[in-house]
Amino acid sequence: MKRLRWQLIGVATAVAAVVAGLVVAAPASGATGVTATFTKGSDWGTGYEGKYTINNGGSSAITSWTVVFTLPSGHRIGSLWDGSYTTSGQTVTVKNTWNGSIGVGGSASFGFNVTYSGAYSAPSGCTVNGASCDGSGNPPTTTSTTTTTTTTTTGTPPPGGGKAAPYLYMGWGNPQNPATVMQQTGIKKFTMAFMLSGGGCSPAWDGSRALKGGADESAINSIRGAGGDVEISFGGWSGNKLGPNCSSPEALAGAYQTVINAYGLKFLDVDIENTDEFESEVVQDRILGALKIVKANNPGLKTILTFGTTTTGPSYWGNRLIERSQALGAGVDTYTIIPFDFGSANIENDTKNAATGLKNKLKSTFGWSDSVAFSHVGISGMNGLSDQRETTTTTAWQNIVNWSKTNGLGRLAFWSVNRDRGGCDGQVASNCSGIAQADLAFTKISAGF
Repeated sequence: MKRLRWQLIGVATAVAAVVAGLVVAAPASGATGVTATFTKGSDWGTGYEGKYTINNGGSSAITSWTVVFTLPSGHRIGSLWDGSYTTSGQTVTVKNTWNGSIGVGGSASFGFNVTYSGAYSAPSGCTVNGASCDGSGNPPTTTSTTTTTTTTTTGTPPPGGGKAAPYLYMGWGNPQNPATVMQQTGIKKFTMAFMLSGGGCSPAWDGSRALKGGADESAINSIRGAGGDVEISFGGWSGNKLGPNCSSPEALAGAYQTVINAYGLKFLDVDIENTDEFESEVVQDRILGALKIVKANNPGLKTILTFGTTTTGPSYWGNRLIERSQALGAGVDTYTIIPFDFGSANIENDTKNAATGLKNKLKSTFGWSDSVAFSHVGISGMNGLSDQRETTTTTAWQNIVNWSKTNGLGRLAFWSVNRDRGGCDGQVASNCSGIAQADLAFTKISAGF
């Protein structure tokens, strides 16, 4: 990935405002075809996780939405995310925050936790933009103009499957406190970048910071202290990498093992890119041989290959990497594509198509079924603007996450948590996304994977 390694941009601060207000009567009618559907997630006897999905099945885009529903007696909202909410008695009103624009055929959602006493009962009386949530466009029978208490727009997000690991780098890009990020978003794992050559076949953070004793180790300790874990990524687009510097698979495996031992690693990612690693047959085979060695020497270690792609699936070099991993018995657990900086006009569609192409290649190479092949597929996107100014919006990322969950993909990442901030619209930067967004919106979405 052309990961903005050269850009060291100052702090971009976004201030979140909590605004007190009134619940205003809904419009007399809403757009026909716009629906809001409730689904119930986990239930622990005294509470549950719920979600409303707003689908635009109408004939024109909408720019905002308001969903109103009624909770049964004894039920109350404990927290809510991806929307701002107010309550009046048992009536809950939720308005969009960053996710108001929904194109024709598109969707947005918000989630929440409810605490209750007695028996569970679903919410009722749902309206979206003043009309029934069934999409008929009919107005509701009653509306409310009661002054209410406004609650913050953020809350404890839903637990995910723990398969998301967005990139975090400590040497540049104004890194956030990872424990705070975990508390605010629910993310449990990070991919720490990048482990390079500190000279010859010796590993060092970004090729210059000591393996232990610095900001990187401090961040990892903070993450683990908060109940999370890390993957460490070797390589990347630029820099002096271990793959070309270590003379043999055995030497490279020794460098990997040094890092495994230093941090008790359970996950090792090789971000194999550019002409010095990805487009080199010798270095590809060296990396695969090294991964085979460390897999054998570290039972339970999960290994990941992350590499570029075309909009329809692996390139010649990606296909070769997969074929050689099978021929050499490298035992790679997850093959993660990098679906950006690849000439995309529609990141969401091209990401899905590229991941499907990777699934098909894994299926034909290893003889796996569709479901098994998908479980070995990963996606590593770029939030906001890419180096080629392709745009991944929060809506597109939510749809990619939903699609990945539906198809049982094995890993999700994006570049990067450092960039998961607004405040630099139109810029391609190392510490903000270049688009209008709520801080940590992509991380919060990813936590649900």
